[in-house]
Amino acid sequence: MGRKNRNRQRAQQDRDGKPEGKRNRDDAGWGAGYSEIIKENKLFEHYYTELKIVPEGEFEEFMETMREPLPATIRITGYKSHAKEILHTLKEKYFKEVQDLEVDGQKIEAPQPLSWYPDELAWHTNLSRKILRKSPLLEKFHQFLVSETESGNISRQEAVSMIPPLLLKIEPQHKILDMCAAPGSKTAQLIEMLHSDMDVPFPEGFVIANDVDNKRCYLLVHQAKRLNSPCIMVVNHDASSIPRLHIDQDGKKDVLFYDRILCDVPCSGDGTMRKNIDVWKKWTTSNSLHLHGLQIRIAVRGVEQLAVGGRMVYSTCSLNPIEDEAVIAALLEKSEGALELADASADLPGLKYMPGITSWKVMTKEGQWFSDWSEVPTSRHTQIRPTMFPPTDPEKLANMKLERCMRILPHHQNTGGFFVAVLVKKAPMPWNRHGSSAEAPVEAVEVSSARCVWVPPPPKKMKLFGFKEDPFVFLTEDDPIFPPIQAFYNLSPDFPKMNVLTRTHEGKKRHLYMVSKELRNVLLNNSERMKVINTGVKVWSRNTDGEQFGCAFRLAQEGIYTLCPYIRARIINISVEDVKVLLTQENPFLSKLEDDAHNQAKKLEMGSIVLRYLPDPQDLDAPQCPIDLCGWRGKTSLRAFVPRNECLHYLRMVGVEVFRDKQGKRNDGSTETQEGSTEDAEGLSQEADLLEQEGEETEQNGSESNTNDTEPVSSSCDGPTS
Repeated sequence: MGRKNRNRQRAQQDRDGKPEGKRNRDDAGWGAGYSEIIKENKLFEHYYTELKIVPEGEFEEFMETMREPLPATIRITGYKSHAKEILHTLKEKYFKEVQDLEVDGQKIEAPQPLSWYPDELAWHTNLSRKILRKSPLLEKFHQFLVSETESGNISRQEAVSMIPPLLLKIEPQHKILDMCAAPGSKTAQLIEMLHSDMDVPFPEGFVIANDVDNKRCYLLVHQAKRLNSPCIMVVNHDASSIPRLHIDQDGKKDVLFYDRILCDVPCSGDGTMRKNIDVWKKWTTSNSLHLHGLQIRIAVRGVEQLAVGGRMVYSTCSLNPIEDEAVIAALLEKSEGALELADASADLPGLKYMPGITSWKVMTKEGQWFSDWSEVPTSRHTQIRPTMFPPTDPEKLANMKLERCMRILPHHQNTGGFFVAVLVKKAPMPWNRHGSSAEAPVEAVEVSSARCVWVPPPPKKMKLFGFKEDPFVFLTEDDPIFPPIQAFYNLSPDFPKMNVLTRTHEGKKRHLYMVSKELRNVLLNNSERMKVINTGVKVWSRNTDGEQFGCAFRLAQEGIYTLCPYIRARIINISVEDVKVLLTQENPFLSKLEDDAHNQAKKLEMGSIVLRYLPDPQDLDAPQCPIDLCGWRGKTSLRAFVPRNECLHYLRMVGVEVFRDKQGKRNDGSTETQEGSTEDAEGLSQEADLLEQEGEETEQNGSESNTNDTEPVSSSCDGPTS
């Protein structure tokens, strides 16, 4: 490999924490490259022809599709009412403009919804980066996608990656574990499902998202934080030995069992060949043989921690039965009836898939085939294991109902390849029933001719890697920090003070965060047994010399929807026109607002405020979802404290086109000069210095770097960057 290629690969690995060619299927991009790689692998073709996973007469079409670039897919994220507004913007503006467009004499195909994804919230398109940049209209669409992706309202995620969370059937009260979560697109889906009712700031359920790779945990934090949920915790453990957690239940310590578990295991990834082109030249069967044991260990650890009656979805982006049906069969066999495969055939109408297979063989990388464990020579026993073969007892095999597994083939709906199975837990696992240690992960040990016997090894000591995280310190209800906050914002009596935490034991508290009551329970009872990377949503930040305005803490935009149900003062109701003024002008005078908002603002003292837009059901041209913005009431002006990409998002929602032309000039209608009084800089210039300082500190501090704490002082939008 040449020096340039090595440097390029190292740079890419530094960016996303894993070698090029092994990026997660969640990271689907716009278009494909690597045209220099020949998309052929005779061993791959021979292997899958022999296994007959593709229906007769379709193999050539299957291979042709595997060689085609993968269509880009987007998922509209966020909570229901906001997602509907984004969908409305996409359909009524951008998709309509694209559908009759021609570029270089070629008619552009308009994006189409994925037929099986609910509520038209997922779309696919064949538009490549090259085509997107050739037309001004497409360039606007591209900038829209980039900007909305950065602000977390759209996720570029491969279609098949969206399937597992849907099959989990999440409800707001569910306790959920995502075992191998990075980079976090599926985790985001889980969080969205928890918050299906926007009027409930603290759902009873939560998501604990885990990844073994410390660096990739921070990618996970970045994805999860865009949803601003108090119900997500990111932890860093080996999924095959993730610790069993305890919670306080009615004054007694109890084991935490999860209602839903997503077990999306590391795999050989041959279903991603359309995107990860390197797989073509690197594919051998040895990848699957090496991963099979790890996949079983992770899945076993998952079902151990699943509550009776709960669902676990096992998934891979591999088409190989060694990583798929073989793992499921091993789980079912040793569960002794505690697990069963659920029939998910009706759960996603419109999804085309092949049922799981019940017969397969094992092939070495040299091309040697074995149909049964008894055929494997002793010299191969460390490489090939009994659990890699189908059960030999026909009755036992039939009772497993492996045909309920689902294999998605790329040529059926122009997707990547994928495997998914839904397991339901009917009873405790047999080794737990028989009194084995519940603390230890269970591993497979093969004995003589038996397929395997499960025995628990001694508990592993927790290893800590990566940055040393700052502590999570909960405030007490009588903490002196609360009275001025309570008085200034007139917090309702049911405000959960016990859920507020900070990240320091000593000195002034810079930021206050909130978690749900249930995650507080988890944190307080497991600080010694788990490594927490991040949790909580920031709700207040210290404002330098803020005491002179009545409160030392200003509201933080990322936690505004969590806090707002409890705030009963310092709220200004604003109109669509007010939103436009506040987000396009640097520091507008109060007189720039419409009369209603102007009169409300005049009655308020200086300091942090909530700017609230409430939808009018009669005005269908206006946004039909509530909008809450953090702001600052100055002496004679108002200012919104909104991150740049959120600012662009809200402007689009109220009908302002935000677009940067090729010369880099904005056409969003924003003013370049500061409108407000210089006297209003009092409290704001200091705030700017503080936030700038925070930004420098977070870059240098490993623990705080995962919180993305800095917010821009100005709300005036700079326009999106490509």
